[in-house]
Amino acid sequence: MTERRRKRVKKGMEWRRVDLHIHTPASRDYKESGITYLQLLQKAESQGLDIIAFTDHNTVAGYARMLSKIEELELLERVGRLRAEEKRTLGEYRRLRKKILVLPGFEFTATLGFHILGLFSEEMSVRALEHILLRLNVPEEKVDLGETEVGATTDVINTYRIIAEAGGLVIAAHANSSHGVAMQGFGFGGQTKIAYTQDPNLHALEVTDLESRKRRRTATFFDGSKPQYPRRMHCIQGSDAHRLNYDPNDKNNLGLGDRATEVLLPKVSFEALKEVFLGDDFARTRPYRPAEMPFDHIGAARQQGPNIVQSFHESMSRKGGRMHAILRDVVAFANTNGGTIYVGLSTNTKVKPVGFKDPDPAMAELHAEIQRMITPPININIDVQQTEGVKVVRVSVPKGTDPPYVLEGSKIYIRQESDTSLAMRDEIVSLIKQALLKSQPPTPKEKLQPLEAATVVEQIQAKAEEPGPQLEAPRTGVEIVASVERKSVLYHTMRDLRNGNEVRNVTRSSARKLWQYAIAQHEKDILKDAKITWVGDLGLWRSYKRAGKVRYDLVGRDVAGKQHVYYGVTDDGIHGRWKQLVGGD
Repeated sequence: MTERRRKRVKKGMEWRRVDLHIHTPASRDYKESGITYLQLLQKAESQGLDIIAFTDHNTVAGYARMLSKIEELELLERVGRLRAEEKRTLGEYRRLRKKILVLPGFEFTATLGFHILGLFSEEMSVRALEHILLRLNVPEEKVDLGETEVGATTDVINTYRIIAEAGGLVIAAHANSSHGVAMQGFGFGGQTKIAYTQDPNLHALEVTDLESRKRRRTATFFDGSKPQYPRRMHCIQGSDAHRLNYDPNDKNNLGLGDRATEVLLPKVSFEALKEVFLGDDFARTRPYRPAEMPFDHIGAARQQGPNIVQSFHESMSRKGGRMHAILRDVVAFANTNGGTIYVGLSTNTKVKPVGFKDPDPAMAELHAEIQRMITPPININIDVQQTEGVKVVRVSVPKGTDPPYVLEGSKIYIRQESDTSLAMRDEIVSLIKQALLKSQPPTPKEKLQPLEAATVVEQIQAKAEEPGPQLEAPRTGVEIVASVERKSVLYHTMRDLRNGNEVRNVTRSSARKLWQYAIAQHEKDILKDAKITWVGDLGLWRSYKRAGKVRYDLVGRDVAGKQHVYYGVTDDGIHGRWKQLVGGD
């Protein structure tokens, strides 16, 4: 590994290369014959890997065979019967195991065929690992076979729980492709897909498109900005190697270490690795690029632009209210869904970031202002990141546990898509209700029950029995649900399509940007003369650009024939039948 790759980013922290999805000859579908476990470790060394995980199908037999081989050689060494070749082999095993951390694990086939990786500390015994597989209902007679199909086992949600309770790291294998919990290509999903990808016992998603330049990458979908997927997920990549070296006739049939991830760690250990995936610093993982510059998280965020979970500020000077704008965003993110603020660069990707020559004073000043101006206190994290050769300040704001958060003692802000706005009365009431609800312990009836595999089957049956398509609103934008005139002034009730909150008594003059636009169109009553493209009961009125994003004004008719108008819908809110209407993929 080059010195540039190994340079320390923080004191005691280094980028370490990992491949956490590797099969061995213990998997029944392994593609190469005659491969030894020593060769696997030697290949890992040649690929510059620091941590690997043996994840055979529904078994830990591969990991057990490697340990058994080492124990056999050590026994021969103790009784003085070790031949020269065996001595070299044992020496190689010892050298490589000091250099490379080998984690035990498995790729479990849950009910309905979903694949889940369970990774464990090297301190855990093989017997304990096999006990976990038995708890997951892998038949005892199949625990050593390494087969992809082992019959009816355990549903996805309970699998997450069992692995996590055993101290394991839970990763959804190739989540965006076959047997993946993101359920790509399924004609259904709904609440099941949300549960499978947002469960608190799921620690990361392994994806195959981490390096893709497509707009709808899996990592972008699970970045916390989607209305129904508010939990941001760690996304990594692994080789899923079923052979030692890649197949030259099939570029998708990778070898060990051919698709790796880099993780910023204080030391090479299972505990340090797990701490990353249980934390909320998403800049501590990146795809490994053997022949290019390291992955630039800031550049990737900049390409996305501002949204409900990230914002950008070129400077933090008090002149022009730039410091105040940052503080507003901190409050808004804390009151909404958390988020990240980048200071030292604009959203214009064609302009080089300004950055900071010496960011330490700026970080100290920003931290002091947040502590002084925002109540109640919030545990934010401020650090320095690199992009395009300059240093920028990153402020990570968690979703607050004690809303509403206020600036200067009285100003309450919320985040709505890419805008930070003063909260209106009904929004403040909603924040207070959330806080009160969190302060009350749940009753047994309120506790969520595990989602059983039968739920998915029921969804399929329900799909077949549905009487016909129902009108379902988009998931972003705004709808005007009621209007009333008082003293020649129109007052509107606005429904935020992202969260369903309704805000009453909004006038054209008091409305925020998107709402103001919607009210202007509504009060002009120009829809009756508009040209609308209809597909059944769904209509596309028009599309336009605002803040660099394509937005849609959409129309729908419910079963009673009532017409609903949805203003300013972004791609994040397009789903189901709306995709066919606007041409979404």
